[in-house]
Amino acid sequence: MDLNTVETTSVPRSRDELWPLGRGDSILAGGTWLFSEPQPHVRRLVDITGLGWEPITMADSGIELAATCTLAEVSALSSRLPVERPGYGAAPLFHQCCTALLASFKIWVTATVGGNICLSLPAGAMISLTSALGGELTIWRADGTDRRLPVTEFVTGAGDNTLAPADVLRSVWLPAAALRATTAYRKLAPSPLGRSGVVVIGRRDTAADGGRFVLSVTAATVRPYVFTFPAVPSAAAVREAHDSVGEDDWTDDAHGDPDWRRAVTLVLAEQVRKELA
Repeated sequence: MDLNTVETTSVPRSRDELWPLGRGDSILAGGTWLFSEPQPHVRRLVDITGLGWEPITMADSGIELAATCTLAEVSALSSRLPVERPGYGAAPLFHQCCTALLASFKIWVTATVGGNICLSLPAGAMISLTSALGGELTIWRADGTDRRLPVTEFVTGAGDNTLAPADVLRSVWLPAAALRATTAYRKLAPSPLGRSGVVVIGRRDTAADGGRFVLSVTAATVRPYVFTFPAVPSAAAVREAHDSVGEDDWTDDAHGDPDWRRAVTLVLAEQVRKELA
């Protein structure tokens, strides 16, 4: 879609060139959502792809995904990691979470990790991935400082997050301890090609990493819910965690009623628990 209110586009080449960001400015990366509907308030696009961030940086301590990393590049990690980092048992989760986003291959090669997280929609596939793997965001501030916080604290509601107007999401860090874990994935939608109505992910850390059991719920809730247990929990413990989700925190939209999401989430959570037991 043409954005006929845009008057200029800037392409910063360094961090210092990003600011000032003011009213009417919009960050552009993949632009798959930005160009999907009218944006009458936008006067200037700030294209951050010119900053040249490395999409994926691997280290012994974990993986950094740049905000400009595409979904196609994320999905490819499910094939890359068994070869390059054979100890990362969570490798299948990268492709699985990408499939939770209803999108054509053209979207996959353009849409970005940062855009998906900053939209903060309940069905955000990268929110599902990064919250299940203990992702921590790095956010650049206009004063030259960085802010770091978990994805689960960044997304506060359907379309809501803690990003300040002049902030720029730089990257998300996935720790090696989570990547070494065994994972189980469940997704359900009202139709085979529909947007995710419920995504439940389980993660069982290795004994060397503490043996924790982590259960995440996204899409069904307006913000990610992550429950951590010292070991594989009982069915009763999973049910108690499920019951702690606030009544108003179950997503209510055209892709599923709250009561349906609540009931299905518990069923899928029990399946995940049994699979990882």
